[in-house]
Amino acid sequence: MILAGDVGGTKVHLALYDFQNGKLHSIRDEKFPAHEFPSLDDVVERFLGDDKDTRSQIIAACFGCPGPVRGGRLKLTNLPWILDVHELVKSLDIEHIFLINDLEANGYGILELTPDKIYTLHAANNAAVGHRGLISAGTGLGEALLIWDGKHHRPIASEGGHCDFAPRTEREVALLQYLFRTLKGHVSFERVVSGLGIQNIYAYLRDVEKLHEPQWLRDRLAAEDPNAVISQCAQDGSSSICFETMKTFSAAYGAEAGNIALKVLAMGGIYLGGGIAPKIIPTLENGDFIQAFHDKGRLSPLLQSIPVRIILDDTCALLGAAAYAEARAAEISCCSERAASIKS
Repeated sequence: MILAGDVGGTKVHLALYDFQNGKLHSIRDEKFPAHEFPSLDDVVERFLGDDKDTRSQIIAACFGCPGPVRGGRLKLTNLPWILDVHELVKSLDIEHIFLINDLEANGYGILELTPDKIYTLHAANNAAVGHRGLISAGTGLGEALLIWDGKHHRPIASEGGHCDFAPRTEREVALLQYLFRTLKGHVSFERVVSGLGIQNIYAYLRDVEKLHEPQWLRDRLAAEDPNAVISQCAQDGSSSICFETMKTFSAAYGAEAGNIALKVLAMGGIYLGGGIAPKIIPTLENGDFIQAFHDKGRLSPLLQSIPVRIILDDTCALLGAAAYAEARAAEISCCSERAASIKS
């Protein structure tokens, strides 16, 4: 049995997996509000409870986490937690525990997805084989590269979401200047292409461009999840400021996805992960995302040949963490649960 975790800035998603005929099989999973727990250990303890039989069957665990993992140690980007593999092994009493970047976990998870869990936003050359890129807008902005070695795609962690935001239009230049003032310094792509980025764009359009914010919208934003309200009102056409917010967001998202495609020559496709993309497919299909994705001057024809796909499965990172844990534990112990589950 494998314990997998997707540790985010707002929630921790844990799951237990075994294998059936070589495929990951979910036993159970549960989500926990991260801010209610002092440490990851406490979340895992709550999830596993007093079930000694289950605990005894766990051979390995892996947690995908936001931020760079160095020497088995990680300080989370959006939580006041410091994770250390050696301390986790002792406290959880699991022999093999691994920490990897959350987008790296998503990269491994893509390899476990069935075709119905992927939505094609731009088909292009679907049969092409080669490197892939992964960009995930959610609480923050994660990025990863999936390097094709001739047989397998090998995920490479990245912190590219913290690279400088590069404006392409007059509105984006003004947005950059606004954020530079309000943030008092460095403006990364994450400040524009993320949940917080949606709210930053909205604030700019309201405060600088003076787009109208009706009272009913102001009331909803105060009482509900602002990102959900903005995206919904953009898609149903009830608010022009929300429509312009998501239009600007989509274009910035597409531009950065195109940047990744160029940097890794992602002929195998670009994948959109995270919690936002599956919820705003109509917005992403309205043309602004793909237009910005393709808008690379002399290299535009190259971008037009690269497919763009949206990950629909919110357990992708869990699947990747589980797959990684099993593979690494098998290397160490020379015993593979996945291989043992395949019927002869």
